[in-house]
Amino acid sequence: MFKENAAQPSVKMIEIKLSQGAKPGHGGILPGAKVNAEIAKIRGVEIGKDVISPPSHHAFSTPMEFCAFIGRLRELSGGKPVGFKLCVGRPSEFLAICKAMIETGIKPDFITVDGKEGGTGAAPLEFSNSVGMPMREGLRFVHNALVGSGLRKDIKIIASGKVVNGFDMVRAFALGADACNSARGMMLALGCIQALRCNSNVCPTGVATQDASLYGGIVVPDKAERVKRFHRATVQSFLELAAAAGVKDPQNIDPSYVMRRIDLTTIRTYEDLYPTIESGALVSGSAPDWIKRDWDRATHLNF
Repeated sequence: MFKENAAQPSVKMIEIKLSQGAKPGHGGILPGAKVNAEIAKIRGVEIGKDVISPPSHHAFSTPMEFCAFIGRLRELSGGKPVGFKLCVGRPSEFLAICKAMIETGIKPDFITVDGKEGGTGAAPLEFSNSVGMPMREGLRFVHNALVGSGLRKDIKIIASGKVVNGFDMVRAFALGADACNSARGMMLALGCIQALRCNSNVCPTGVATQDASLYGGIVVPDKAERVKRFHRATVQSFLELAAAAGVKDPQNIDPSYVMRRIDLTTIRTYEDLYPTIESGALVSGSAPDWIKRDWDRATHLNF
């Protein structure tokens, strides 16, 4: 089934979701009330029956098996880019994946770093408030982990987590992102009012429901144009900010371009607040203690 679906021209890349920012380490539920005939056909499930997404994958249980799974999906998809998405939890677990990449030689094409600021209204409150690294810290950690293990040049990083305007993108690029995902911004442009009823099938704006009497309120031609304009304007804002900073290529935005007020009299650049380790420092053993401790704890044999 995966091979058949992945071969479709509309599928450009494959993303394995390890966790998401709104509820890292927690499975999801698609209520049976939302599983109509169309949804059931697409997902290969029964009409009207709850769909339970487990908090972990059955295809792998160790970093080595995970890398093998990445390779398998790349093979089955005919060589399309394969990556994974996660909200960083224990640093040693991500570093274990880095060690497995070195051991197997199998690397993802991209890694999407989701912040714990995930915005779905279906998330348990304790998880969305308290579990996982915020996007900025998670993004910088993943960037440093890949740089320190000598893998960064082969893997793109996508930032995801409250990216809704041009400066959010500048900030993400400064911390090491190659691209940005925006879910929340596009949902708001579509008409989401953050009613936090995503899992109930009674979303008042019709965005997160299969109830025809509710989603009929979305005038597709009008909303499509709004989303397109929002996307275009946000990217344009990002490019204008980069140009204002004198950057010829957005990829050249580094931590020295962004400043943050620490207190009433102190301002620090991201270069000071989010230091970068040297390339290969984790492998050579010269990495600073704040990341070396977790590297020493990590093993490619288990998470």
